[in-house]
Amino acid sequence: MYVYQRLKDIREDSDKKQEDIASVLNITRQQYQLYESGKREMPMHHFVTLAKYYNVSIDYLAGLIDMPKKLR
Repeated sequence: MYVYQRLKDIREDSDKKQEDIASVLNITRQQYQLYESGKREMPMHHFVTLAKYYNVSIDYLAGLIDMPKKLR
């Protein structure tokens, strides 16, 4: 699975809008939309922030594993 698809799926599964996640990352909705569409790579510090926000591993967000692992 591609990273951008996982970002979109986890956001939608959490019933959040792009604006909500952009606010968590302290960026604009347009910037976040570029990450979610695969037009721009997301920096690692945003992966860390989202892993904590969703309480899942970075491996899951990156599409390296299919089953989400909770953070401890």
